[in-house]
Amino acid sequence: MHQFPYFTDYINGVFAREKKQWDFLLVRPLLLVLYFFVRFVSFPLKFVFHRFPLGFEPYLIDFCMAFGMKYLARADAAELFMRHVQIEPLLYQHILRRRDDPPEANGIKLNTIDGDYSVEDIRTVLQNRLTIGHDLLSYEVVDRFDKQTFLDNLDYIRSVQPGDHELWSKAVLETNRRHSLQWFGPTNIVMLIVLAITVFGDLRTTVTALNSFGSDSVLLWCVKRIYAGNQEVQSDLDFFMQEVSNRGHYNSSAFFSNPSQYLYYHIVFDEVVYDLLRRVPPPRSEAT
Repeated sequence: MHQFPYFTDYINGVFAREKKQWDFLLVRPLLLVLYFFVRFVSFPLKFVFHRFPLGFEPYLIDFCMAFGMKYLARADAAELFMRHVQIEPLLYQHILRRRDDPPEANGIKLNTIDGDYSVEDIRTVLQNRLTIGHDLLSYEVVDRFDKQTFLDNLDYIRSVQPGDHELWSKAVLETNRRHSLQWFGPTNIVMLIVLAITVFGDLRTTVTALNSFGSDSVLLWCVKRIYAGNQEVQSDLDFFMQEVSNRGHYNSSAFFSNPSQYLYYHIVFDEVVYDLLRRVPPPRSEAT
């Protein structure tokens, strides 16, 4: 089995299994073509008829996502998605840490960086608008991040680890195991979520969601500073600098968005960084 050296064993295993499945070979090419045409038609229509939210968009998007998780996703895809939902806010909490101001959970369900990301059931997903709330985390961390504050607290950040995502409930995965037809893997599930956002979202919501990856550049910069001097880690992180859109901030065009990049350069990137911060001790006294 061929594996990418800059991925974790968990991610390599997920993708190796997926590439042998019928949906990756037959459905993925069809979804890529469908997405191209849906995007080409929908954005001009949204610009004229659906520029601002009417209130129903987040529910419809989450309904599609919850339906796919419950009835269509394979166990690997559902687990990877839930891990991402919980790992991303933990990473943002980590780079926002201050020595004299420890983070405090605010109890807001599935929203905000300091929220509660336990997902007990499908109803939790629908009631708390998981998809759009998750996308907004990218904008929140960019708004809250301050370079000098990060550098002033760098030694402290190096001395601690991100929180353990296993402390948050993933009971919703039992729903997937009981009800799902186990048809689609991670790649197709991500593409279906992107399609749902593109079809049901208003123009503002859709562009906000499809461009919500500026935080990846901030996280990458922070991790490279945390591991300054560790050439092995730097070499692995350099892989995630290949895509211009990974550092495109808010200027990426929704017309050129690529669902495959969301999986490989966002979800996988968070997995790699989380594993790194939990497994490899950073240097403690590098000059900043």
